[in-house]
Amino acid sequence: MELRICIDVDDMERAVAFYTQGLGLRVGRRFKSDFVEILGAGSPIDLLFNAPGTRPLAGSVSVRTYQRHWTPVHLDFVVDDIDTAVERLQSHGAVLETPVAERVWGRIAGLADPFGHGIDLLEFKGRGYDEILQPH
Repeated sequence: MELRICIDVDDMERAVAFYTQGLGLRVGRRFKSDFVEILGAGSPIDLLFNAPGTRPLAGSVSVRTYQRHWTPVHLDFVVDDIDTAVERLQSHGAVLETPVAERVWGRIAGLADPFGHGIDLLEFKGRGYDEILQPH
């Protein structure tokens, strides 16, 4: 089974720059001006243009906004150098919400992309998450 991640955005070129230049991913296929595939993560990311104020579902009472919003789903991106990655993403419009913090398994930072979606950066050390299971 393949997992594809779909992310609504209100500015396609800014989104492409954020996910490629900011995270080091690459453009796959451009299906239309409102649908761009991003490759290089564990799963393809489909950037989907949807204008602010449009309804996500027919008959929905809520409308799309691209202010910071909370959802129980977010994306974690594993990076080699978290400090450099945070700076690079901020230069592409990310907001640092939770500064870099040390954990037994490595380092983590919480950000919001320019479209209000939550993302975390992870920099593993040692055995990564296995450090939680069997500490030395």
